[in-house]
Amino acid sequence: MTDGRLDRRQLLVRGGLVAGATAVAGAGGYVVAREVTGSDGSAEAAPAASAPADEGGLFALDPEYTNLTTFLLASHPRPVRDAIERHRQGLDAGTALYLREAEPAYEEQARAAAADYLGVGPEEIALTDSTTMGVALVYARLRAEPGDEILTTEHDFYATHESLRLRAALDGVEVRRVRLYPLDRPETASTDEIVSALAGGITTKTRAIALTWVHSSSGVKLPLREIADAVAGANDGRHPAERILLCVDGIHGFGVEDASPADLGADVFASGCHKWLFGPRGTGLVWASSHAWERLRPTVPTFDGAAYVAWLLGRLPTDVAPGALNTPGGFHSFEHRWALTEAFALHAGELGGRAEVAARTHALARRLKEGLAEIDGVTVKTPLDEGLSAGLVCADLQALPAREAVDRLREEHKVVASVTPYATEYLRFGPSVANTEDDVDRALEAVAALA
Repeated sequence: MTDGRLDRRQLLVRGGLVAGATAVAGAGGYVVAREVTGSDGSAEAAPAASAPADEGGLFALDPEYTNLTTFLLASHPRPVRDAIERHRQGLDAGTALYLREAEPAYEEQARAAAADYLGVGPEEIALTDSTTMGVALVYARLRAEPGDEILTTEHDFYATHESLRLRAALDGVEVRRVRLYPLDRPETASTDEIVSALAGGITTKTRAIALTWVHSSSGVKLPLREIADAVAGANDGRHPAERILLCVDGIHGFGVEDASPADLGADVFASGCHKWLFGPRGTGLVWASSHAWERLRPTVPTFDGAAYVAWLLGRLPTDVAPGALNTPGGFHSFEHRWALTEAFALHAGELGGRAEVAARTHALARRLKEGLAEIDGVTVKTPLDEGLSAGLVCADLQALPAREAVDRLREEHKVVASVTPYATEYLRFGPSVANTEDDVDRALEAVAALA
C-alpha cells in the first residue's frame, strides 16, 4: 500500500493463481482440529491450519474488466478466501470433531470482531445470513399491538416493505409510508426536508421507524443522527413500552461510513457483511441496544450452548445474551461465518481502518459524481453532498435506458455497472476500496462515449 491506497496490481489476482491452490490431504483436518484445543479442552483463538499461499493481490477480480459493482456481492479478499478454505478443510476432514472443538471459539471471535468494529458489546450482536434475514427477524417479532404503527418510507427496498407487509397481515400492526424527497429528483434531497418529512409522519401510535441508511435506488444517504434527534424529541415523556425504536437497514453504509450505531443514534441496526465490508458471502448481523432487545423476541431457536443446556434441564434460557439468543440456530455455512473475523481484521489492518476506508470510498465516489456531471446528456441522481451520499453513485442517461447502458458498457468498454432494482431504473456504480482512480476515469470515458 502506498499513500494509503492499494494499486491495481495489489488489488487483482490473475486467473490461474487461485485455481492452482492445493488442498491439504489425508488426516490433516483431524490434526488441525486437535491442535486448536488447549490442554484443558477449551478452544483457543489460534487459526485452524495454514492455507495455501496466495501469490497475487487482495482481490481476485478479472483484470480484463473495470468492475464498479463489487458492492453487489463481495469478491472475497485474500484473507477471507484463505480463512474460508482453512475451515472448509477442517470440516471436510472430520466434521464432528471440528465442530465440537472449533465452533464455540470461532463463533465468539466473529461476534467479538463485529462488536469491536461497531463499537458495541459482543453480547448485543446477533449473527445472521443477510440483511434481509436481519430485518425480517426484527420486524416479525418487534413487540407491538394491533393498531400500533410502524413508520417507513416510500424509498425503502423490497426487503423492508415486504417484511412490514407480512407483519401487518399477521396481527394488525399498521404500516405507513412517507416520502422524504421527490422520487424523480433524489439529487435535490436535503437534510431539513428529510427530517421534517419523517418527523411529520410520527403519531402517538408510532412504535418503530423502519429506515434504510443508504437508498440503493438513488444513493441518497439519510442523515440518521439528525433523524435520531427528532425521534428522541418525539419520545420525550412517552412510557418506555411506547417509545419509538429507530430501526436501520444499514447495508450500503456498513463498511463505507466511519460511524457506529451509537454515533448514528439507532436502536436497531441490521446489515449483511458481504457487500461493502467484503465479508464472506452469506453473512450478516443485527445489533440492538439493551432496551431495544427487550422489545424484540427470537424467531428461530438459537444453538447457543447455554440455551441448549437450559432446554435439557427443563428451564427457560434466562442467562443467554440477547445477541446469542436472537442468532438463528441450525447448521449453516460455518466456514463463511467463521471467516468474518478476517474481514473485520482486514478493514482494521491492511485497509487502514474505518476512517481510511470511508475517506477512500468517498473520494472515489466524489470523483465519479463530478466527472459524470460534466458529461452532456447525463444527470447525476445521487446528491453531491457527502453528508447525503456514500459510495453508491446513480445517473440517468438521456440517450439510453439504464439496462441498455449497462449492457453496452460491459460489451463495448469492459466496464461493469448495474441497474437500480426499482420501478425507476438508473445506471448505478459503486466505487470501493477494490477500485482505483484509473477505474473511475475509465468508467467516465466509457459513459461519455455512450452519452
